[in-house]
Amino acid sequence: MVPQPLRAMFSQLTLATTMLATMVSFTRADEKNVYPLWPEKSVPGETGTIGEEHVLPDREGQKKVMRVTNVTVPTLTVYQPVAEKRSKTAVVICPGGGYSILAWDLEGTEVAEWLNSIGVTAVVLKYRVPAREKSNLAPLQDVQRAIRIVRSQAADLDIDANHIGVLGFSAGGNLAARACLHDEQKSYDKLDAIDDLSCKPNFGVLVYPAYLHDEKGGLKPEYAPTETTPPIFFAHAFNDPVKPESSIALFQALRAKGVSGELHIYSQGGHGFGLRKSDDPVSTWPARCAEWMTREKLIAH
Repeated sequence: MVPQPLRAMFSQLTLATTMLATMVSFTRADEKNVYPLWPEKSVPGETGTIGEEHVLPDREGQKKVMRVTNVTVPTLTVYQPVAEKRSKTAVVICPGGGYSILAWDLEGTEVAEWLNSIGVTAVVLKYRVPAREKSNLAPLQDVQRAIRIVRSQAADLDIDANHIGVLGFSAGGNLAARACLHDEQKSYDKLDAIDDLSCKPNFGVLVYPAYLHDEKGGLKPEYAPTETTPPIFFAHAFNDPVKPESSIALFQALRAKGVSGELHIYSQGGHGFGLRKSDDPVSTWPARCAEWMTREKLIAH
């Protein structure tokens, strides 16, 4: 359950541009703690011309996954652990889907439930897909806004504003990496006081992240880290068609900058495994990630 003070904050989104400190609040989209990411009619660059949001039918012969597409109204879905297990840490989750769809349950809601089980507040980001005009600026705008909103609500969410991470899978892993690496990029014009807050996550978890390496296996220049890049945990499978070089290249670049990281390459697992149990060794990655978060003092033993 989301605490009552936060619910009060999430009542009719308004902008008070004449005030020194703008108060921003949200209207609940339904009874599942879903909130709009942007003020009404203020989604940057959004024209709403791609058709209605919908869930694609299951693909024959493939695992059942809730594939959401045509997202023009980004949202945050908040999951909180029970009070007695709650840590001061929150994670913004970026589902994957090739910047075309969002694997909403496999890489979103199921992940939120796992994070709650280890005491972490989870916020599933429904970012805009598919990519507009071959540009992925909209998802970056969405994840930066999401991190700022979570930081602005730290007191009501009962979290530490300096313990906010980002976790992503595949294209969502690419987006999570961009959040970690591109926090200085001004992706949209300021709307309110929330946008005065930092959009830089305090840590990242990248699971089979995509598009980070070039044809030779090296890191693409636009993903170069700095000495201030936050620590990152990686999980990838050796036999993933989205090659593990994507994780390896960024991990090596982090190491060269003296930034803490942890890299797990598993022999089997393929792509799109999420957290679902299997006989493949890659299904142990959540336990390794929880251990890493404990060592980073993000969750308790």
